[in-house]
Amino acid sequence: MFCHHRQTATTRREMLKSCGAGFGSMAFMGLLADRFFNGVAAADGVRPPALDVTATGPLTPRATHFPPRAKRVIFLFMHGGPSQVDTFDYKPLLQRDDGKPFPGDKPRVQFAQTGDLLASPWKFRQHGECGAWVSELFPNVAEIVDDLCFVKSLHGSNPAHGAALLKIHTGSETLVRPSMGSWITYGLGSENQNLPGFVTISPTLGHGGVSNFSSAFLPAAHHGTPYGRTGVPSSEAEFAHMNAGVDKDVQRAQLDLLGSLNRERLLRTGDDAALEGRIEAFELAFRMQAEAPWVVDTGAESEATLKLYGIDEKETEDFGRQCLLARRFSEAGVRFVQCTHSYKWDQHGDLRNMHERNSKEVDKPIAGLIRDLKSRGMLDDTLVIWGGEFGRTPAAEGDKDGRDHNPHGFTWFMAGGGVKPGFSFGATDDYGWFAAEDKVHVHDMHATILALLGIDHLRLTYHHAGRDHRLTDVHGNVVREIMA
Repeated sequence: MFCHHRQTATTRREMLKSCGAGFGSMAFMGLLADRFFNGVAAADGVRPPALDVTATGPLTPRATHFPPRAKRVIFLFMHGGPSQVDTFDYKPLLQRDDGKPFPGDKPRVQFAQTGDLLASPWKFRQHGECGAWVSELFPNVAEIVDDLCFVKSLHGSNPAHGAALLKIHTGSETLVRPSMGSWITYGLGSENQNLPGFVTISPTLGHGGVSNFSSAFLPAAHHGTPYGRTGVPSSEAEFAHMNAGVDKDVQRAQLDLLGSLNRERLLRTGDDAALEGRIEAFELAFRMQAEAPWVVDTGAESEATLKLYGIDEKETEDFGRQCLLARRFSEAGVRFVQCTHSYKWDQHGDLRNMHERNSKEVDKPIAGLIRDLKSRGMLDDTLVIWGGEFGRTPAAEGDKDGRDHNPHGFTWFMAGGGVKPGFSFGATDDYGWFAAEDKVHVHDMHATILALLGIDHLRLTYHHAGRDHRLTDVHGNVVREIMA
């Protein structure tokens, strides 16, 4: 008899060797529940029983560095760059000095040439007890300003869409880095092991594409999982899935065979993060078959809920469905959900028509989402974020019906998740071009989002290529003034 002396700490390689076909046992439990409900669950609006996952995995919930204010994030991304001076950053001097030269120095590097000042075509009014200024482009959001926290001094460093999107999503416009959602699931795990920890609904495939929701050098389990893509109506969106025509028992046998072959390869080659990521992806996809259909099926939602999100109207149906799905994913335990209104806000010309159309498509769904989360008791621990990759210039471009890119001063707003409601922080200059008071860099925003989730951005690191990396790189200060 041979005695094998093993190290106390089991390596991933040893675990894979000893587990054999056991990888699928948890998935099989979930499928038993799915088979028990036999497809009735989604139709009746009854959620299948949650799978009790006791094994440790890359998405297992983890302790925070300090008590969190938020448990999850919904990011409503306005691809193209909404104009802050036409939406939430009211500038009386801009209205007064329409057609006059900008009295200060314009940025040294501009994306395009700009002319004289251009007053906003839309009227602003104060709303709510907080008295927030909102333009007539957002009448529904104006009704909930007492739930919102505006940051009006955000600024970045690059006026090009691709670089600015990467900066907003990953913290770097020049290097391939993990996305914000990936960092968050790496730090916190997720609350439902049968769904991805990071879901991006109808993501853009331009201006950085997959890199905007990539896990980069983090483990592959933290990669954003797309549900649909830009250009495809959200009503037709779906996950990439296994062949529905193959019996689940056959799928399980196929995965077990594939898993055994992959594990044999790992024993020969040693650690292989890419291969291990594929094993995890296959197993998650298999488990998702029990729960994902229920989450994405909005058929059981009431008529009042569908109306709240604007799903009963042509203009708001698509983004309204995205927002409703974001609520359902969040409710099911997904840690980070992104909805993208893409690619529509880049008004170098035709500002009046296009910003009018764009705001009409998103205004009611945004307000509906925040109202719905609040009514369900979810807003307190769900951080909702709205914004684009940059803003627009107060000076006109072209035929005086457009605005150029402006990363130097723009507005985001947040709701729930531990931020001060009915609050505004920071300011741009008198005309809305540059962040001027209480400036908030993109790195500061990332540090603050992590802090709201109970994560110290200085301690959330991953060793790669010889050094420790983090979402905020070597920058970032938490904006504690906006925290409730």
